[in-house]
Amino acid sequence: MAIGRGILLVVDDDENDVRLLRRAFSKVGIDVAMEVVHDGEEAIQYLHGDDRFQDRQMFPIPRLLLLDLKMPRANGFEVLEWVRKQAGLRRMLVVVMTNSDEPEDVDRAYDLGANSFLKKPDSFLNLIKVTQKLHEYWMETNLCPNCTPVRRDAQRKGTHESDRSAA
Repeated sequence: MAIGRGILLVVDDDENDVRLLRRAFSKVGIDVAMEVVHDGEEAIQYLHGDDRFQDRQMFPIPRLLLLDLKMPRANGFEVLEWVRKQAGLRRMLVVVMTNSDEPEDVDRAYDLGANSFLKKPDSFLNLIKVTQKLHEYWMETNLCPNCTPVRRDAQRKGTHESDRSAA
């Protein structure tokens, strides 16, 4: 199983926000491997390895999931809830970064298992500061838990992929 220890999976339907995020990382010289999906349903497909995301060499499990909340098809809360119910993904590091700072959204995200909740910065300069801190803490300093998804064929047999590879 290819676990992308340096992969950041960004789940955001706003192309402009994604473009600015890439630019902010680049501006400070942080070369981060970033995969992007544009709604919650696509995020679940990526993490589950469905459809075009089956090749884990091309689409490895990310070290960090950067998750917007307000998106079409499946919102960020639904993605977070789904991730925390998956045996091999429930420990995945999830940082919510959204335009909302409503206390109900903050509380719900933490209740569903978010590791952190950030309001999207209001300027590019502040986005640069956030990307530096995000990368430094979550990608460089923090120890990442083991996130090995349960493969569909292994689920039917009741085994975990890491169990299969040890055999």
